[in-house]
Amino acid sequence: MNVSKLIRAVGSVLPAATAAAAVGALTVASSAVAAQPSAQPLNPPPPPFLVCKAVGNGTICDGSRTLQHGPMDVSDEGGPAFTCGSGPGAFHILDSALDDQHVVRSYDQDGNLTRRVIHELWRSAQFGNSLTGAAVSYEQSDTITDVLATPGDLDTSTQTITGNGTVVTVPHQGAIFLQAGRSVFGPDGSLDFQAGPAAAVDYFVNGDASVWQPVCAALGAN
Repeated sequence: MNVSKLIRAVGSVLPAATAAAAVGALTVASSAVAAQPSAQPLNPPPPPFLVCKAVGNGTICDGSRTLQHGPMDVSDEGGPAFTCGSGPGAFHILDSALDDQHVVRSYDQDGNLTRRVIHELWRSAQFGNSLTGAAVSYEQSDTITDVLATPGDLDTSTQTITGNGTVVTVPHQGAIFLQAGRSVFGPDGSLDFQAGPAAAVDYFVNGDASVWQPVCAALGAN
């Protein structure tokens, strides 16, 4: 799961993903290709899996990678702590997935980053019961876009996440956890705009752990 700057990931992904990122133990699972040297130093330097080339107005770097996410306690990804159920049957929700990313970075003529776009497709994604191992799958496919107010300084970026952030669907019930649409986060990580269902934003931004109750029930909470 990735909710942008809330977790400053990725991406992200979020980004996005922001990101992440509190996003948890993300490790590169694909082979990396070293970024190609440009005519000048790039700020910030591109990660090694990106390939860079000079264009008319600067430099473009792009590439793909797969990240291993989790398994880890959802509560460790940036929101408030919670458990499903009570007593001996209480459990934590464990989050795990593979995150396929395609990343594009744009640098200006001075070699400073101006824009970063991360396309994410999460697969083999699931939330699991830490006690019994029961699991429900989820879908996530999003695009995380960072636009930097000050070229080269990621701390000045406005981040926009679009697509299906996290969707958990169970038979005969439909979507029981849904983050989708468009979210915009300011340079300080504040939520500036939200359109669409926002279960993940409610949890990570507003601290509302009750949004997980339907998932807890699907995983066997008493």
